[in-house]
Amino acid sequence: MKITLNNRPESLDINQLTLQELIEKKNFTFKFLVTKINGELIKKENRAVASIHEGDDVAVIHLITGG
Repeated sequence: MKITLNNRPESLDINQLTLQELIEKKNFTFKFLVTKINGELIKKENRAVASIHEGDDVAVIHLITGG
């Protein structure tokens, strides 16, 4: 499956994937993540059911806090 992940083309060796599975597969380990599929904000509690499809534009953005 081919998608865009954080503005970069990405080819995955799987045809069905949830947003949560992608986060785990790509090892995004930051505590605070903002996630979007095709510009639509996906809440943390919905990541396990949000499906990613061929051609989707996915954004996984980590937030850093501090001073």
